Amino acid sequence: MTPQHMPLICLYFQVHQPYRLRDIRITEIGQGKPEYFDAEKNRAIFRKVAEKCYLPANALIEELLRTYPNFSVAYSLSGVFLEQCKEYGPDVLSSFQRLAQTGKVEFLAETYYHSLSSLKSLEEFTEQVHIHAQRIEELFGQRPTVFRNTELIYSNELSQIARLMGFRGILAEGADHLLNGRSPNVPFTPPTFTLPKEIGRVIHQQRQGGKTPEQITVLLKNYRLSDDVAFRFSDRSWVGFPLTSDRFTDWLVQSGGHSINLFMDYETFGEHQWEDTGIFSFLRSLPELWEKRGIRAATPSQVIDLWKEEETPVYDAHHAISWADMERDLSAWQENAIQRSALESLFSLEKAVKERGDSNLLDLWRLLQTSDHFYYMCTKYWSDGDVHKYFSPYDSPYEAYRRFSHALCDLKQRLETPKEKKPARGLLSLLNLTFKQKS
Repeated sequence: MTPQHMPLICLYFQVHQPYRLRDIRITEIGQGKPEYFDAEKNRAIFRKVAEKCYLPANALIEELLRTYPNFSVAYSLSGVFLEQCKEYGPDVLSSFQRLAQTGKVEFLAETYYHSLSSLKSLEEFTEQVHIHAQRIEELFGQRPTVFRNTELIYSNELSQIARLMGFRGILAEGADHLLNGRSPNVPFTPPTFTLPKEIGRVIHQQRQGGKTPEQITVLLKNYRLSDDVAFRFSDRSWVGFPLTSDRFTDWLVQSGGHSINLFMDYETFGEHQWEDTGIFSFLRSLPELWEKRGIRAATPSQVIDLWKEEETPVYDAHHAISWADMERDLSAWQENAIQRSALESLFSLEKAVKERGDSNLLDLWRLLQTSDHFYYMCTKYWSDGDVHKYFSPYDSPYEAYRRFSHALCDLKQRLETPKEKKPARGLLSLLNLTFKQKS
């Protein structure tokens, strides 16, 4: 295959760490504002992952970006990850800022609190996306133009909401049942339809500025090739083991198309796949090999810019999909009764929280929206259940629900008490102040 016919490679990495809940005792609820999150555990996990993944991976990526002209990458850094950088890892934040300074990294927008707000509240969803886009611009000097929703949750309606907010591109899972035999390696577009006027009014308040794109481009994850690296790289029982850069590149070329979108958690490098598996050596060898074979690693925006075909195929997702579990649906977060109860109870407080005008309570309510809390409550079995257990810091889904319920119960009681004259400054407000002082 000649260089001009080689597919682009789009490397996108999700960077996120949740705040894990502390074991709030029943006797603490409503008595003196207990801490909801386990600061000691959160700090320990963040620093462990920083040393194993973030710092060495960023150092390697920076070296590759500065060495190979045709190598670029994209990241989405959740807001709760950025908050933990402030608390536990300013060195990690600095390393991402050095990546931004290369001019070869694209930062995407998402919900600030890595939340499931797109499923429950349009107003809250658009507010969080706006907060996140602003923060990315403050920290890295670029305003995101491509959107990535929490857990790659996507639907036709969501794509149009993102377009009306000013985004030109959106990422999604390449779900087999929606592709119907088509390749995920080309840009797609959602079906054309008009959203209700009331939705348009809410979106207008949180637009990203500039002209609304006439259409939005959907970039689909090639989950087979992505998962070869993210999940199967060190699996000795896998037929593809050991995965070499030459073999993987051959698979990419054979897959063909306009662009092969490799979307994965950044923690793949050093945390999920440990250094002694050879994952860093594998990553280091790819750009040099791609350079020799005329393969370009492009950002999502570059993939969109380089798409010159007159017709773009339609990706029709009437029902929401995600990148989680075998079903690629929403069952990872709302499959059982305890998950649904937790979600409904949490979002039923939105009006009361926002009318209260207390930034501290608003921060706490939003931190409880983080998708991981509901993921830990999943009760699936077999291989999907094993994955949920691997990520959960709790002994069982019911322990995750118990801790969440205690925090939520305390928050409800605090909303029912008389408003304080001088509410505590919330974490998000403190971060805003800190970043402004540094700039």
